[in-house]
Amino acid sequence: MNNAKRLVGTLVLLALFGGTLFFALRSNQETKQIAQEQVAIASAEPLRGLIAVDVEAFFKDERVTQVLGSAKLPVQVARVGSRDMAAKIGAADQPDFFIASGVVAANMIADAARKAGKTATQTSPFHTPLVVASWEPVARILAANGMAKAQAPKVYSLDMEKLTQAMLAKQRWRDLKASGDYAVSRSVLVSTTDIRRSNSAAMYLALTSAALNGDVVADRTTAQKYAGQLAELFKRQGFQENYVNGAFDDYLSIGMGKTPLTFIYEAQMVAQALKGSQGGIRPEMVLMYPTPTIVNKWVLVALNERGKRLAELLATNKTLQAVALEQGFRTGDTAAFAAAAKTAGLAVDVNLNQVIDPPGFDLMFEMIDIVSREMNQ
Repeated sequence: MNNAKRLVGTLVLLALFGGTLFFALRSNQETKQIAQEQVAIASAEPLRGLIAVDVEAFFKDERVTQVLGSAKLPVQVARVGSRDMAAKIGAADQPDFFIASGVVAANMIADAARKAGKTATQTSPFHTPLVVASWEPVARILAANGMAKAQAPKVYSLDMEKLTQAMLAKQRWRDLKASGDYAVSRSVLVSTTDIRRSNSAAMYLALTSAALNGDVVADRTTAQKYAGQLAELFKRQGFQENYVNGAFDDYLSIGMGKTPLTFIYEAQMVAQALKGSQGGIRPEMVLMYPTPTIVNKWVLVALNERGKRLAELLATNKTLQAVALEQGFRTGDTAAFAAAAKTAGLAVDVNLNQVIDPPGFDLMFEMIDIVSREMNQ
């Protein structure tokens, strides 16, 4: 009996020892694997990229850094104007990828790559419509004069044809019907960034030229004609910020007196609203959607396979998509964007039924050049 008990005890001890040894070996193996993975991640060659200012905060987010590191796609990015990127094709410091603001700049990069005999692929992980940030009293005046229409509380459509004609006619706010809440002597104008530097200002030119033409400008003669006419809308604004962030800051900090109408990316307003108590928006702020509008795409132009993998990750990884939504961008998930805007307490036009494309980049840059020359005189 005692021998049997001793045998059972010995077997139990062996089982416990074996189990302990198994878990110890397993723990050591897992620790070794984790260490190897960390070494692999740390030794991964960073992808070098040139990016538009609008996505700089995205790449600085710690969650983005972690996801890209774990995927062995760490990035080193530098901010460059989107229209300056194509010049980097073939340079000694040519990056692995670009993220340009707008298809016009992206197509310019791809065209430069083609001419240099390089393969370039384009992917658009994020987008946002161009909108006009305004104020309830201003929006009501425009609505009373047939230039805007309330679509929902704090959401208006903006008739670009009528507004552009009013601006070219040099109408003043005080001369408009029902202007009592903003009966000032300044001209009716939309504040934009500097077209010589900024993509959003170029998209404003694309929209206003389409408003005058009745459709997207598609030939040189028409492009030259309307660019010459519209140059004064930029000249009469006075000082303009180089980047859309600066124009939006004026809207937030100075208010209706300086910026009754400001041309921005919808993403900026959404991101501001999502800040809540740390920022947020004021009750009298409204979004006005040009009819039609242009959807601005941030386009990743990859010059190698790892750049392509980065593009795929940005378009599919749930964490990266969530960070993009937090920063106001629209992704491929319309429902998720609608939920994010609702969480922010911001009314938006989710469906965007009237959208046009800008002219081809050759025409667009010719129009930009005409306006720029006028502004330099």
